[in-house]
Amino acid sequence: MFPPGAAHSRYVGPVKPPSWSYAEQYVVEDAVLADARARAAEVGVTPIGAGGGAALRFLASVLDARAVVEIGTGTGVSGLWLLRGMRADGVLTTVDIETEHQRLARQSFTEAGYANQRARTISGAALEVLPRLTDGHYDLVFCDGDKREYSAYLAEALRLLRPGGVVAFDNALWHDRVADPAQRDEETVAIRDLGREVADHDGLVQLLLPVGDGLLLAKKEWSPDGEVRV
Repeated sequence: MFPPGAAHSRYVGPVKPPSWSYAEQYVVEDAVLADARARAAEVGVTPIGAGGGAALRFLASVLDARAVVEIGTGTGVSGLWLLRGMRADGVLTTVDIETEHQRLARQSFTEAGYANQRARTISGAALEVLPRLTDGHYDLVFCDGDKREYSAYLAEALRLLRPGGVVAFDNALWHDRVADPAQRDEETVAIRDLGREVADHDGLVQLLLPVGDGLLLAKKEWSPDGEVRV
């Protein structure tokens, strides 16, 4: 629906596949990222796409991020994008239950020239590790772990983020299943419920980007009286 008097001809409709592909390939990945993706394929990991990765780098850069948490290390694809946007003295804390994946991620970080202290890998279940991290210390939290735990990740992220910090969730469209109300599998429902939870939260400014498989962003806001709204 358009408001009365709106210029209907300006609405061009949804992005078509050729334009989506063009946007995804707009930022070209280098050999280091290609190698990290190859490792992911070898161990059966599906990393964030190039468009989503570029969005993460942009976010980290805009936030001037010094401290970032990543849930789901994989083989380091998203970690590389995050590190490329962070400050030169920034530290990425990345959590994954698979130690072999983290070994491959560290290999990717080393190949990219990052010192060991720039990426802190913690092996373990996210909901056991996150409570041990410092409240209000982080600029950005990126979630790409168990989709059924996304709501719990949001609660932890709101505790971990500084005011003005951002939480990002990959797979927010979940292979076109979230938009289809007939899809009722556990993971789809969990992601759909997360979207509603974020949209209904008074302390968050939200944005759903249709890059890759969907990237849901939420900024932790201040209230008018200067208090943090969580």
